[in-house]
Amino acid sequence: MTRKLIYGMNLTLDGRIAAARDDIGWSGPPSEELFRWWLDQELANSMSLYGRKLWEAMSSYWPTGDQQPGATPAEVEFARNWRDTPKVVFSSTIDKVGWNTRLYAGDAVAEIARFKDEDGGPLSIGGATLAGAAVRAGLVDEYAVVTHPVLVGGGTPFFSALDSWVNLNLVETRTFPGGVVLARYETRR
Repeated sequence: MTRKLIYGMNLTLDGRIAAARDDIGWSGPPSEELFRWWLDQELANSMSLYGRKLWEAMSSYWPTGDQQPGATPAEVEFARNWRDTPKVVFSSTIDKVGWNTRLYAGDAVAEIARFKDEDGGPLSIGGATLAGAAVRAGLVDEYAVVTHPVLVGGGTPFFSALDSWVNLNLVETRTFPGGVVLARYETRR
């Protein structure tokens, strides 16, 4: 039995995870309900796989997110879980990581396939470049597309160019405050 690999991120209605110049300000703070949903996903996750840019964004805040003034109980729990969850950053341009994280500069697709073949719980993958390589290699089992009602006109796409079609089955939809919509799909094998 292989582990499930899940690619999920917040994105704009025009399919971007970041606007031009890596600007993610379009999403604003999530509603409490949406934040709780993301927390539940992270609590179910056994390992997080990050590309460099997403790692830099997450590691700039979550190591001390529970110590920020006004941190909610969910934010405290997210920060603690983030620090405790094993993480792998795939990058050849950084040389240091922390907080239960290891760095991998080799063949990302081969390493992700190896993780999938190990025993254990679900794996999450984030970062457009890293996830795009996993999608093209047929390694992603589930997509959590959390669409925000904003158009940014350019930037980093959630989905990169594909070599072939990927057929999916819709397994869940949900609407969150502010018009945010979750669509969760499983890869049809």
